[in-house]
Amino acid sequence: MPAMTKQQAQKFLENVPEEYVFYFVDGRTAWNLEDLLNAIANITDDTFAHHCTPDKNDFANWVADVIGDQKLAGDLIKAKIRAKSMAAVSSRIAFLRSKIG
Repeated sequence: MPAMTKQQAQKFLENVPEEYVFYFVDGRTAWNLEDLLNAIANITDDTFAHHCTPDKNDFANWVADVIGDQKLAGDLIKAKIRAKSMAAVSSRIAFLRSKIG
């Protein structure tokens, strides 16, 4: 896999177009990875369970299909609980910011 470029890192961190915003079942929205992290930290257990089940992971799907970050999407698929999901997103944001400088 080629090294992450500054441009790729910036793209993964920026807001998505309005038509691709992530809508949580409770009405919250995520326009970028930071929004996703903050929302996962603050949603109820029921809302988390709605989006992340043994059969589906809406967070991973959005990150893969909209953000385009396949690494983070893979990490989110493995993270079945809120704390691990938050850790995956948080650590990826830190990595991407380190690439921007």
